[in-house]
Amino acid sequence: MLELSIASYHQKLLSRQITSESLVAFYLDRIYRFDGVLASIICVNPSAIELARQCDQTLQKTGNLSGSLHGVPVLVKDNIETADMPTTAGSLSLAGFSTGRDADLVQRLKAAGAIILAKTNLHEFAIWGESVSSIKGQTRNPYDLTRTPGGSSGGTGAAVAANFGLVGIGTDTINSIRSPSSANNLVGIRPSLGLVSDSGIVPYSLTQDTAGPMARGVADAEAVLRVIAARDLPQPELPGSLRVGLLKSFFGSASVNAEVNRAMEKVVSELQSLGIEVVQVDDQIDIADLVSNISVHLYELKAHLNHYLESVGAPYPSIDAILESGLFHPGIKDNLIRANQLDIHSEEYSSRLRKRAELQERVRNLFARDQLNALVFPHQQQLVCKVGDSQLQRNGALAAITGFPSICLPAGFSEPSQTAPLGVPIGFELFGLPETEPLLLGLARQFETRFPKRLAPREDFWL
Repeated sequence: MLELSIASYHQKLLSRQITSESLVAFYLDRIYRFDGVLASIICVNPSAIELARQCDQTLQKTGNLSGSLHGVPVLVKDNIETADMPTTAGSLSLAGFSTGRDADLVQRLKAAGAIILAKTNLHEFAIWGESVSSIKGQTRNPYDLTRTPGGSSGGTGAAVAANFGLVGIGTDTINSIRSPSSANNLVGIRPSLGLVSDSGIVPYSLTQDTAGPMARGVADAEAVLRVIAARDLPQPELPGSLRVGLLKSFFGSASVNAEVNRAMEKVVSELQSLGIEVVQVDDQIDIADLVSNISVHLYELKAHLNHYLESVGAPYPSIDAILESGLFHPGIKDNLIRANQLDIHSEEYSSRLRKRAELQERVRNLFARDQLNALVFPHQQQLVCKVGDSQLQRNGALAAITGFPSICLPAGFSEPSQTAPLGVPIGFELFGLPETEPLLLGLARQFETRFPKRLAPREDFWL
């Protein structure tokens, strides 16, 4: 059952080679055996086995699958509301707290037949990128236990990579679906802003927040996206000729960038071998400047999180109350204090929104000028950081701030080492204009089919 895909799982269900109950039991066993090391799971659904049995009974009675995700065990980031499990956002200030309702995307997953198997760890309140929380601690990368799994959806990333579930859901405000996808040899999709409803998700910055799928392959990520999307997606399609821009300002030039640059050279060569024209784009887009001077994430955190906490009756209904309680990881204290001093009614906030609109227009003009279908660049210019350090040189802010879609795909691995027997995973982004998910998915499918790079982690190194 390792590395099982949705299509092969359903085929085995219909041919009676497997049951939903046996798959759920397999994943639960792996969680119980291995998550003590990885710390990726906050809460397991106590009804998971019973829900799987109901899926099996439905199939036995009708001979048909109940939906496109019939019996698919899904791992959901714990800032997404689930009626049958607490939603903690990784914080002791929300320990045991439940709104008693399902987020919109969870309702859609269940309607398609999915089983919500477990809630996954995250960087507390999704505030940073190393996936450490007061309620669960530090999630570790299954490919290298000395490293973080990226973040903030690192629990989902580590758990899907470790085969603790079939697919997963993350959220992304700056990097947070694509960072753990890059760091865990996964496919992660940040959809066009608004394609997936944010209803029932603990907010960080509603201007930039979105949820999206994380999976071990493109087809599974696409299948989940189609289910959770608020509107129908056209089928993937590719024009007769493709022109992709290589965004050079998103590459580092120091020795710390060498492993990623080497992997990206191969990716570019592979794209060209598919008949895709790859052109160099020399526009200087400063990723650090985007995060520091255009992103509105910290400006919106107080207003949006406080409103949410108060509206759902949380035990600590504001950042002030959380700070006073002490029930949070000390690593997020400075960001909470800073966010508490910022205001969505300030001129600086308005200025950032204007700069955001200018960036959107700049990117549209870049695509038009160079006649591009997509941009390509590494998600992170250097390897994902070690436990105890902070992520550096991540490129996800371009999609997050513009609200444009991006798919992160495996690019390969660094050289193996004593702590990383396969090497450390490296990911790259395919970035497009709004509503171009079908084109990006078509390109991702084509690349993955010809150049599969998914390798399961070495679980013997976890023991």
